[in-house]
Amino acid sequence: MGKQCLHRGTRRGNRIVTSPGDIQSRAGFQNRSGNGKNPRKLGSIDLSRTTPISVPSQQRPSALAGLRQVLRDAWAMTYPYWLSEDRWAARGLLLAVIALNLGTVYINVLLNKWNNTFYDALQAKNYTVFLHQLIRFSWLACLFIIFTAYQFYLNQMLQIRWRRWLTERYLHGWLTDAAYYRMQFAASEADNPDQRIADDVPQFIASTLTLSIGGMRAVVTLISFVAILWGLSGTLTIPGSSMKLPGYLVWAALLYALVGTWLTDWIGRPLVRLNFDQQRYEADFRFNLVRFRENAEGVALYHGEADEFRTFRERFSHIIGNWWSIMRQQKRLTWLTAGYGQAAIIFPIVVVAPRYFRGQILLGGLMQTASAFGQVQDSLSFIVSSYTDIAAWRAVVERLAGFKSALKVAHIQAATKGGIHLVDGNGGGLIVDRVELDLPNGQPLIADVNFSLARGESALVSGPSGVGKSTLLRAIAGIWLFGRGEIRMPSNPRVLFLPQKPYLPIGTLREAVSYPMQASGVDDASLREALDAVGLKDLAGKLDEMSHWTLQLSPGEQQRIAFARALAQKPDWLFLDEATSAVDEPTEARLYRLLRDRLPWTTLFSVGHRATLRSFHDRQLFVQPESNGPASIVELSASAASKSVERSGSLTAPCIRA
Repeated sequence: MGKQCLHRGTRRGNRIVTSPGDIQSRAGFQNRSGNGKNPRKLGSIDLSRTTPISVPSQQRPSALAGLRQVLRDAWAMTYPYWLSEDRWAARGLLLAVIALNLGTVYINVLLNKWNNTFYDALQAKNYTVFLHQLIRFSWLACLFIIFTAYQFYLNQMLQIRWRRWLTERYLHGWLTDAAYYRMQFAASEADNPDQRIADDVPQFIASTLTLSIGGMRAVVTLISFVAILWGLSGTLTIPGSSMKLPGYLVWAALLYALVGTWLTDWIGRPLVRLNFDQQRYEADFRFNLVRFRENAEGVALYHGEADEFRTFRERFSHIIGNWWSIMRQQKRLTWLTAGYGQAAIIFPIVVVAPRYFRGQILLGGLMQTASAFGQVQDSLSFIVSSYTDIAAWRAVVERLAGFKSALKVAHIQAATKGGIHLVDGNGGGLIVDRVELDLPNGQPLIADVNFSLARGESALVSGPSGVGKSTLLRAIAGIWLFGRGEIRMPSNPRVLFLPQKPYLPIGTLREAVSYPMQASGVDDASLREALDAVGLKDLAGKLDEMSHWTLQLSPGEQQRIAFARALAQKPDWLFLDEATSAVDEPTEARLYRLLRDRLPWTTLFSVGHRATLRSFHDRQLFVQPESNGPASIVELSASAASKSVERSGSLTAPCIRA
């Protein structure tokens, strides 16, 4: 073998004493294509944040200010669906919903005319006309009920189809190019991505349809009733002058709506920021509850209930505090909107009453005028009545726009292949060429890593805790973003990573052992034999049992499940990151012997601390910490490897030279 010393870096910096972060990657096959691009990772990782990302403290503008940018963001998220493969069904449902809404507007126009005839019949005590109008009202009401029911039903159908399409789109974007992993390092407002997909998407769709169709209905209603109100208003002579104002009730409704809209926007201005924060606080609180449930045993062993309760109270206090702020703002807004609505009921009657008492119009004309004014005023006051919904919708749009922007940045990073380049190698081995690993804050971690590993070889990486051994595996997997250099792997290998904490999906045991392959990709006989071989014979008959296996199995059993995966799936390359830390040494030896006996052509690359692992590997690499700079990696001779275990604290490891 040629020279095996791996050169140390020359950059200076602080001593590395802590690990780069608590990032546990899930086990998963990776298919590396031959086009030189980063491979698609089929493993995954829990990226939900335990603390919210800091957000600007300044108060955001009102729900109306900056509406142009919000509308651009909303349109960018909306229009692709109407051009998608589901476009014809979506367009048909939308047209049906619009047609039914227009039908209800037309019925309202007929009911407005009905008011005139009906109340005139009451005033004239004309019983025949009265009965005729009751019958007419009955079929108008029936049509209104039918139109409203089917409009709601088809609207819900459109919502779920749109949600299915948009959810799949965001899930695909989140999972492609390991965007879910990259986003956790980005300083953005894309906190709680699970909440964006699960909660914000349906809220966005429902609010978008409600507000857009509601706005369209308001416009159509305004057009339909403004001519009626203009004709019913007559001409107003302004007191003290000879000036006449035709259609004065239309102008009164317009002025009334403008004043109400301005006051509503002024009073409700803080609601956009408050709604945005409320969604974030709710998501953070929910995530902490889920995290506690999934780590119940650890909390119980620590007796950490009091500390968890304090954490829950702190998280929930943000919800309470923000909710009180929302309550206060909505109370002020309700004072205005409730008064505004009540005044709108009596205002047209007061204005038209003088004409009624002068005998210029009958009771039916008075009621028709009041009804027409109410319809015009409601249409012009759409923003007033929908302000709270608009504020909540804008908050949702901004959250989804931030999530979409973070996805875009993550995909750009993957496409530009900045930092560590993962490319297809011409040979049959792994080549790490002049790789330097950094922490996310830019601090150097390991410098000038150069080594190669041929097909079928095995290597053990050891060293003190926190010097970057696991980070080297993440770089080889293509998910570590911080550093420089090039890593070459053979084309289209079957690669499996076994992290210290295996990922076990919720589902059947068959799915857990087969992961990330389809459960049908491995036959049951192979799965049972693999479980039996790793010492889990009792589980071999439970392949169809559904469970939350991470909570059901001990850490040692979970690690043996991971080894069963390797035995059943037979990868070409197997990377193990402290994959036997939770089992005893005899079990560890049995598991590694299984790998060497049953997977003789599989290349093994292990990270571990135990000296017992050395006998199962051909080569041994040591991560050498430096007191005044980044660590380096050296390859040890057999004798040096033995000493490294005893002197791992401040070892200066010798190199093997040709």
